[in-house]
Amino acid sequence: MDNRAEVREFLTSRRAKVTPQQAGVPVTGNRRVPGLRRGEVAALAGVSVEYYAKLERGSLGGVSASVLDALARALHLDDAERTHLFHLAHAADGTSAGMRPRRRSNSRWTPRPALQWVLDGINPPALIRNSRMDLLATNHLGRAMHSSLYDSEPGDVPNFARYTFLNNDSQRFYPDWETAADTCVAILRTEAGRDPYDKSLHDLVGELSTRSAAFRRRWSAHDVRLHGAGVKHFHHTVVGDLELAYESVDMISDPGLTMTIYVAEPASPTARALDLLASWAGAPAVYGDITVPPLDS
Repeated sequence: MDNRAEVREFLTSRRAKVTPQQAGVPVTGNRRVPGLRRGEVAALAGVSVEYYAKLERGSLGGVSASVLDALARALHLDDAERTHLFHLAHAADGTSAGMRPRRRSNSRWTPRPALQWVLDGINPPALIRNSRMDLLATNHLGRAMHSSLYDSEPGDVPNFARYTFLNNDSQRFYPDWETAADTCVAILRTEAGRDPYDKSLHDLVGELSTRSAAFRRRWSAHDVRLHGAGVKHFHHTVVGDLELAYESVDMISDPGLTMTIYVAEPASPTARALDLLASWAGAPAVYGDITVPPLDS
């Protein structure tokens, strides 16, 4: 990706989000731009207008950490946005090359036997994905939970982003589709900042930008996020609505991969639904031929 363009659009979009009131800047005269003016950001960051204008044109190479911190404060960046700014700066001066996950071969990644044993030893749904949101491995319940995702790309590696934006079934699977779509793109944008030389990620972004207006609109917003923990809602075709907390961790032994585990509140309707899903997934029959009793039976 064009680093200068990424820097320019990111800084411009963040500046537009901060109101003078939020920044404590007096409002005077007619304002022709949303958010803060360049001069106001420069003053808040303690740099000259000329220097900030240079930065916003995309010249982040060699910028000190103290200046980046000052920009982050002036633009009210959250943790994910601040991290993204530093990643863009590292890419601009070439230091990101040494921090990238080691390259994988073009062959399809499969979990080591011991890693699959770990997944299978986890009771709730668990999965492993890579930076481009390919679903690479699951335990038994994780695969049952994402059965529609696997059905969407039979014989191929399922991809969360492609499913979300190119498959209408995703609007059934994600009851709050807008939030799921926002999150999906923010994760990809964050990963692109972390590793701007990931060709497979670039190819995916290009494909989705060409085929989905909803993706293009979100990608142009330059929103990023740290996707470590939270709550998600799903609607499974067999067991109905699921409200699941999740925890995600980066895998030290496999840089660039993330393991996510979903859990339900004990004794909740979702916990009962997961028990039912486990029973359904363990049955030695084709999923579509299984008759499942109502959850309240």
